[in-house]
Amino acid sequence: MGIYQHVEKFIGKPIVEYTTDTGIAYPIEIIYRMSVEYDSEHSILDLLAHFTEHPNASRVPGLIIGMWDCEESSQNVVDFLVNASQKLPSLSALFLGDITGDENEISWIEQSDLSPLLTAYPQLEHLQIRGNDGLVLGELKHDRLKTLIVETGGLSVERVREVCQAQLPQLEHLELWLGDDNYGGDTTVEDLAPILSGKLFPNLKYLGLRDSCIADSIATAVAKAPVLQQIKVLDLSLGNLGDVGAAALLASPLIKHLAKLDLNHHYIPEEFRSKFEELGIDVDLSDEQEVDEDDDEEYRYIAVSE
Repeated sequence: MGIYQHVEKFIGKPIVEYTTDTGIAYPIEIIYRMSVEYDSEHSILDLLAHFTEHPNASRVPGLIIGMWDCEESSQNVVDFLVNASQKLPSLSALFLGDITGDENEISWIEQSDLSPLLTAYPQLEHLQIRGNDGLVLGELKHDRLKTLIVETGGLSVERVREVCQAQLPQLEHLELWLGDDNYGGDTTVEDLAPILSGKLFPNLKYLGLRDSCIADSIATAVAKAPVLQQIKVLDLSLGNLGDVGAAALLASPLIKHLAKLDLNHHYIPEEFRSKFEELGIDVDLSDEQEVDEDDDEEYRYIAVSE
């Protein structure tokens, strides 16, 4: 399964596709998204060059990069943005990789080393990334970043370790799509220990360990983790959570301190679902899935993998 819709809003603002004809008419009110198709007249670098030369570019708070030139990584885009940072002094939010499954499967999106972006944009507060192939986060050190979202169909343990070594004192929202081991998602619960300790990001309010093929193990670990004492939202959605993880969450006294528990896309039996309603917090149990059985084997699939 994959992602088949572009984001409709970004940092709370509507999105408009950028073209060389539209220009930047509303630099603050809307967010511009730019992308190319396989037969586009302009390359993504052409669009970026046109965009950054516009007089209103200096006022733009956010930018979305969709499909870039086929058969290339995001390296050229990253290099351009780094070199153009003085033309985008107000840029505080960036989404690199708003690419749907119709354009390119999430496991095929070729990313690159994104660490220079954090150095080039000290005012950045929101960084969203899609795709794990070739992705390097590097030294995650930033004084203002509040939101970090990494969407993949299989997040490698190397990237998780980079997050676990990060110095992001203002981080409030951490969202990792851990994915499937068939697509590079080799992270274990033990690898997440620094995040679950609650010491790594003291200002964290939202923790998303989403789209995981080991959702039961993660839920069991999170249910007794110190990080539950500080966050307001726990998001374990899009994974293959079943009765084992559900039981662990229900048995945790710390769960009731949450404002919201997001478990949408799950395999939780009915007898457990009714108990979540008694917690007195906002629990999302939408998108119930059915276990696939074949020759006495049970298969529970995550929402986004290939």
